[in-house]
Amino acid sequence: MAALKRVFGTKSQKEVTSQQANQTLQEAESTLLKKQAFLEKKVDEEIDKARKYGKKNQKAAIECLKRSKRYKKQLQQIDGVLMTIQGQKMALDDAYMNKSMLEAMATANKAMKGIHKNLNVDKVQDMMDDITEQQDIAREIAEAISKPSGAVDYDEDELLEELELLEEEAVKGQLLDVSGVDLPSVPTGEPIAASKSYHKAAEEDEDLSKLMAWSN
Repeated sequence: MAALKRVFGTKSQKEVTSQQANQTLQEAESTLLKKQAFLEKKVDEEIDKARKYGKKNQKAAIECLKRSKRYKKQLQQIDGVLMTIQGQKMALDDAYMNKSMLEAMATANKAMKGIHKNLNVDKVQDMMDDITEQQDIAREIAEAISKPSGAVDYDEDELLEELELLEEEAVKGQLLDVSGVDLPSVPTGEPIAASKSYHKAAEEDEDLSKLMAWSN
């Protein structure tokens, strides 16, 4: 009776939670399983009695079989109720899981709404443009700071032209230096004869060569 009251409740009873409903179903299932075991035992007992009576007491045996049939019918009804309860338990578990997931998703959605409350695409784009602008300013400031003070920018093309002029002037200067060098004059007198010591050394070398050739 207490289990039925929890299921159907009263007019003043509050809404039943999924945990309470699941507990009620488990209690009802447990009661039915006990009843099922009791009826199965009674069926076996009546069949045993019918065997014992047999044809000796046919009337009593038939009464035992009738009772066993009634017990079996009750067992079939209990089987149907148990299947219904098990289906309700599974459906209740699924419903509770779905409810939990929906609550979690609702909480996440609420949090996202709070985050995006003061944001929109235009504001985000403006912020990104501002970030890009500030980065450009920071880069320009860094370049200005790293540039040597007092440095003057020169035109590179003008500097190359000036370098070419300097090279041309250097080549002209080298040509002028070569034309101004004093070259040695061609000798006009008679060549100076070789000294006597030179001739004597040459004769000694010739004699030494002849001596070596003869010894070989």
